[in-house]
Amino acid sequence: MKTRVAFGVVGAIVVVLALFVFPPIVAQVLMMALSVAAAQEFTAAIAGKQNKSLQLAAMLLALGMSWASARDSYNPYWTRGMLYIGIVVLFIILLRCHKQIGFTEIAGAYVGGIIVPYMLMSLIRMFTMEGGNGALYLLVPLLAAWGSDTCALFAGMAFGKHKLAPVISPKKTVEGAIGGVVGAAVLTVIYGIAVSAFTNLTLSVPLCMAAGILGAVLGQIGDLSFSIVKRKSGIKDYGKIFPGHGGVLDRFDSVIFVAPLVELLLHLFSNLGL
Repeated sequence: MKTRVAFGVVGAIVVVLALFVFPPIVAQVLMMALSVAAAQEFTAAIAGKQNKSLQLAAMLLALGMSWASARDSYNPYWTRGMLYIGIVVLFIILLRCHKQIGFTEIAGAYVGGIIVPYMLMSLIRMFTMEGGNGALYLLVPLLAAWGSDTCALFAGMAFGKHKLAPVISPKKTVEGAIGGVVGAAVLTVIYGIAVSAFTNLTLSVPLCMAAGILGAVLGQIGDLSFSIVKRKSGIKDYGKIFPGHGGVLDRFDSVIFVAPLVELLLHLFSNLGL
């Protein structure tokens, strides 16, 4: 527990420095590195740790996709190109190695190398939004996802009686899940009010409420989704990159589902003038 808490504090400091102190390129490179690591973890879980060539292919695709998707707002054709390149490359590998690997492994590499990086890089696409307030936008999905996790933990400890998903995650409870949704909604609304009051950025209450509620629900779905992949693969953690926390996917499982949602909500509410 001490290791987990200590690394959490260090991680929070790194996030603050990357968002508010260092040049923007630092945050982009950091997220690209996390995307590549996530691709390796997911592909290893689906295809097996011994399948190094497929892991390498997924990592290279993740590098390309994370670079392209970070520039999606400037030129979406890079992202579309990577969606296509990923399919071609992985099917070529399947044609050459069909005796050793099957479509399940190829599909896992595509999810790990293309889909997960695109979803993770929603954080950077928000960070680079016009207006110079990207760091404040980016904190919304992190608050919704990790705030929901924390509130769900304490609500489950205090009131938990009914198991939410006993086979996938035995410790999660319905009461904890509800507490996570309520807590995330409260935290995001408070954050939005504070940002609107003390900065030149306006985050409307309806936007923050939607991000908190929907983000908490989808974050819990993301958590359970990556947990069931681990159980199906017979592994405890995706990796060991974060001491006390596991791999990138162990720490960012909920964020992967929440970040694209918040990105969509920001565009939607902006278009609606809310």
